[in-house]
Amino acid sequence: MTPRAPARLGAPAGRRPGRRSTHPIRVLGIDIGGSFLKAAVIDSHGRMLTDRLKLKTPRSCPPKVMVRALLRLVKPLPDYNRIAIGFPGVVRNGRVITAPHWGTRVWANFELAKTLAQRLHAPARLINDAEMQGLAVIRGKGLELVLTLGTGAGTALFRDGQLMPHLELAQHPIHKSGSYNDYVGDVALKRLGRKRWNRHVAHTIEILQSLLHYDHLFIGGGNAARITIRLPDNASVVSNDAGIEGGAMLWQPGFAPPP
Repeated sequence: MTPRAPARLGAPAGRRPGRRSTHPIRVLGIDIGGSFLKAAVIDSHGRMLTDRLKLKTPRSCPPKVMVRALLRLVKPLPDYNRIAIGFPGVVRNGRVITAPHWGTRVWANFELAKTLAQRLHAPARLINDAEMQGLAVIRGKGLELVLTLGTGAGTALFRDGQLMPHLELAQHPIHKSGSYNDYVGDVALKRLGRKRWNRHVAHTIEILQSLLHYDHLFIGGGNAARITIRLPDNASVVSNDAGIEGGAMLWQPGFAPPP
């Protein structure tokens, strides 16, 4: 990705968010997280054209509550003509399949992309949040893995720049009966403290390397900034803004998420 070029937030009065026009592509990037909802308008290269807005995720968050919160979040943003959404769970064809943070039963098969497209008056595409972050940071060579550390853990795998079918590794057991979410998620950080949590992160990296033999690991998410261990040479921490910036790739010609 090229360096972002921030612009001042705001738009002339009377302009309707999401209005179709002949102007260049402007994407409303939405990063849905277990702790915070974030959004900004980006250009077709993923450069932010506005400040990033942030709103605490409602604690109890069925689809109707989430949609209302997202509408409130993006209301101050200027015009856009595309929407890209990153969601922390399995998604397919614009629908939510799993929602570990808020209950899969109430979220299963909810048409989040279609709903936001109708409410915000612009076409929308939906992808897993770790995958959207990866689209902003991968180099497009070899096997690249993205690990996000936030409320839970997320992963995305790319081969020579192509997004591979989604693996919900965060739900897989890593230690005794605990999943990756339990082992390196936000609850673990608060329970263990930073030093012990970092040891868990190091162990997680070792397991993922032995499991996938990736060429490079990109670590993002809100808790990536809390890493104090020395990372392997083939691992690096990336900006949390990538969870929004990667939304531009969803609208590149020829892009199609895997089944």
